[in-house]
Amino acid sequence: MNKDLSYGNDYKYIPATSVNSGDGIEVLPDLYCHTIQIVNIILVGKPDSKDFVLVDAGMPNSADKIITTIENRFGENSRPKAILLTHGHFDHVGAIIDLVKHWGIPVYAHELELPFLTGKMSYPEADPTVEGGMVAKMSPMFPNEPINLGSNVEKLPSDGSVPHLPEFRWIHTPGHSPGHVSFFREADRALIAGDAFVTVKQEYLYKVLTQEQEISGPPRYFTPDWAAAFESVKKLEALKPKTAITGHGLPMSGELLESSLKKLVEEFDQIAIPDHGKYIDKHSH
Repeated sequence: MNKDLSYGNDYKYIPATSVNSGDGIEVLPDLYCHTIQIVNIILVGKPDSKDFVLVDAGMPNSADKIITTIENRFGENSRPKAILLTHGHFDHVGAIIDLVKHWGIPVYAHELELPFLTGKMSYPEADPTVEGGMVAKMSPMFPNEPINLGSNVEKLPSDGSVPHLPEFRWIHTPGHSPGHVSFFREADRALIAGDAFVTVKQEYLYKVLTQEQEISGPPRYFTPDWAAAFESVKKLEALKPKTAITGHGLPMSGELLESSLKKLVEEFDQIAIPDHGKYIDKHSH
């Protein structure tokens, strides 16, 4: 069953980091955010429980770090019940095949993301021409070919429920990728946003390195559909989240989150959408 699993041919270690790499933050008693180089993984479940899931799977070659992080939080030989993916970009599935082989657990993603996770379809190439700093310029080296999880990946239930997380529902938030999803818990309005919006300007090396906190749209160099991305941000802002963990940057909560999200919706053109780029001119918004 596991013999056909493969990363894309362009899979490789990416030498990018930030000041928060290796740091973990307990955002809520059952929500833990840990930074792997420049991207966050999220653990949902209380540390004294064996009932937890992993959201997203980090950067290439980070499996050992992820396993160590989980064992530090949940105890030796702990394994999540499943891996939930916000989407399948390389920095969210970087260690996934190693983790699936290690734990023998299922992966769940939105149906529209499955072609990128079963070897059928590459993501659009990164766009280094979007205005932005060094990370945008480096983006052509980022892997975009599909990985193949074979039968280990399943589509999320169509009723919006989330396997192993009965209090959460998934919300389709496309734009950054066709099957991008966010996870939301009504009870305390906790949001796992993936890259639907982020809390660091991911294109700029200085900001990625220092993790300077400011709300931004999805990473520009990997976002082909800005109209859909805007609709997704509006959808998430309407939920009035109290806490948000994003794919890049520090978690945000309370008044800062509320005012930042409102501003992002009101000024999406200025804050999020690049002035030029190969995915801009074609789809004027």
